[in-house]
Amino acid sequence: MAIRYHVNLPDPERARAAGELPFASQGADGMARELQDALRGDALFERWRATQSDPDAVDPALGATDPAATVSGEQHDLHVELIVTTSLPGAVFKQRLRLLAGSAWELRDVRGA
Repeated sequence: MAIRYHVNLPDPERARAAGELPFASQGADGMARELQDALRGDALFERWRATQSDPDAVDPALGATDPAATVSGEQHDLHVELIVTTSLPGAVFKQRLRLLAGSAWELRDVRGA
């Protein structure tokens, strides 16, 4: 079952500096695209896994992907809002978002899609 997450990046500049493998994009559309790619494919996960002291010990469930995941982004004054729809488990979704934005994000709402 797909879940819709409403995520707020109150300070996008801070979000770009906070993650282990941070956002490179400057705007809402680019950030949405990067997160969508991180959910649809395993490239971000594999880059992160390669940085671990024992990559083979990383739980393979964290590498799950959702080829149907969608992310849209809107710029509002100084913050960015992302609407994410994915069937990935919440722990995997949050792990990918933490890799990109560290703790510089807020989960505003979660609903069935």
